[in-house]
Amino acid sequence: MGYSSPASGSDQPSPSSVRNVGLLLKVGPKDSPLTNHFYTPVLTGIESICRQHHINLFYTHLPVDEDNYPLDVPRLVQEESVDGFFIVGAWLREVDLPAFESAGRPLVLVDAYAVQSGWDAVVTDNIAGAYQAVQYLIEKGHRQIAVVGSLPEGYPSLRERRQGYIQAMTEHQLPLHFIDSHLYIDAATQAVLLYLEEHPEITALFCCNDEIAIGIMSALQERGYRLPEDISVMGFDNIAMAQHVTPALTTMRVDKMGMGRLAAQLLIQRAENPDIGQVRVEIRPSLIERQSVVGVVHRK
Repeated sequence: MGYSSPASGSDQPSPSSVRNVGLLLKVGPKDSPLTNHFYTPVLTGIESICRQHHINLFYTHLPVDEDNYPLDVPRLVQEESVDGFFIVGAWLREVDLPAFESAGRPLVLVDAYAVQSGWDAVVTDNIAGAYQAVQYLIEKGHRQIAVVGSLPEGYPSLRERRQGYIQAMTEHQLPLHFIDSHLYIDAATQAVLLYLEEHPEITALFCCNDEIAIGIMSALQERGYRLPEDISVMGFDNIAMAQHVTPALTTMRVDKMGMGRLAAQLLIQRAENPDIGQVRVEIRPSLIERQSVVGVVHRK
């Protein structure tokens, strides 16, 4: 178990039937949970609402495989003193559901997914965000655009970003280029370098998150590519590091702290009104223009 975030005496008290909640943060084989650039602000948002409502927040890790399927269920789930749970970043299959359903307490999925569950969720509007990102590249003159870091049957959010890419490219009758890999820097980088050798016509990469975009940019620069003159790179998430690399990364901003706040508010609402209909909130990303994308003219 992680740490408890007790109520702060400086906060104005807000009545709530919720006193203790558990947060289960996915940790994969190659993840560094204490420095996760996406989930850290999400957790900050959750904690801010818990503090306002004098709710104790308990962290624990949820071990997952490379597809984000749980490998084990933390003991925290069975703690009777916990009034509800957040699951962050995991993908629950049908076989995983009984362990969480048996707890019989409110649960909110945060950038997480579950098969056939009635749980509330806060996620990103990935299809619309990816569509906007690829549309932006097309408007900049790019015609040979590859999507990096997704798999046809991969994690739902990445599948949705792949779908948004396909939608934008198909509408413009442009060729599809899939550079498939799990969402790890080493795997994505190797896949990109190999694909570019075979497809030198590629002028832009739409990466399914900022971390692999930044890793790929570094690898390309080491191999003599000029960015963005030779290859434009587009990210997704707008992690803090995105503005500090060279060139600064053009990306889609996800309101990560807002995602956490909404999730906490949903959990409180569900605990106090258990019979209301299932709620699913999609947060729409917004385009952040920086220097990693350049316009092209008559390149094929």
